Amino acid sequence: MRRSMLFIPSNNPNMIVNGGVLGADSLIFDLEDAVSPDEKDAARDLLHNALKAVDFGKCEIIVRINGLDTPYWEEDLRSILPMKPDAIMPPKVSDAAYIQRLDAKLAELEREFSLKEGRTKIIALLETALGVENAYSIAAASPRMMALFLGAEDLTADLRCQRTKEGGEIQYARGRLVCGARAAGIEAYDTPFTDVQDLEGLAKDAAYAKSLGFTGKACISPAHVTTVNRVFSPTQADIDYAKDVFAAIAEAKRQGKGAISLRGKMIDAPIVQRARMVLEAASEIEGVDYLA
Repeated sequence: MRRSMLFIPSNNPNMIVNGGVLGADSLIFDLEDAVSPDEKDAARDLLHNALKAVDFGKCEIIVRINGLDTPYWEEDLRSILPMKPDAIMPPKVSDAAYIQRLDAKLAELEREFSLKEGRTKIIALLETALGVENAYSIAAASPRMMALFLGAEDLTADLRCQRTKEGGEIQYARGRLVCGARAAGIEAYDTPFTDVQDLEGLAKDAAYAKSLGFTGKACISPAHVTTVNRVFSPTQADIDYAKDVFAAIAEAKRQGKGAISLRGKMIDAPIVQRARMVLEAASEIEGVDYLA
């Protein structure tokens, strides 16, 4: 379950050490934007040692490496891959060739470090107009692809527009990214909400992202994690309705009926699929098997 993804600067030892208790489903250790060029080596070494020594509990470990157009990314991978992160997040992905180049390097290093080839997944950060337009081809570029992730700050700079809380300027990009990801059978994650103090605005923005089909949302502050987790978790009403759907199906089978309605609406395949997804998510979050 990946509802919240919390960015942690890889040059901040206090945040790194405490990452596992901040409530996020995933931790994105940042070697790129959060680290100045003169601190890259030190941040890389700090993260390497932290991943070796610190227990992050059930948190998924993601590392945002430096871009493939920089002199840092190969050393990032060489240092981090032996620590077996769950996923690598390359920034400013513009096309499928970018992912294929990264895929080839990951395969080479997995062989070198005696890791199972293909174990390291990729979450591609799309933050340019070209990347958004190529969303599907990027999503389908490698079996390692696990998700697309929208980066709105750099995107709006590329679009030459202002970034706003309302998000009208990224509405097209959000839809394009979700469609590309879903068409390729992978997940989609929304850009962070950048006002740390505005939790009401965060909840509204997260709910809108969820309504578009995003699986979860990134956070730049631990203060945002609880709200994002709540928005992207099934409500009790969602769970109750999903349970009613499966109860109605079971009753229809008992009665030998080929079709059944619930609350005045026919239960068709998409409704059953959504109900199953709700119960699977609730089971993972709560540790209760709702589908048993």
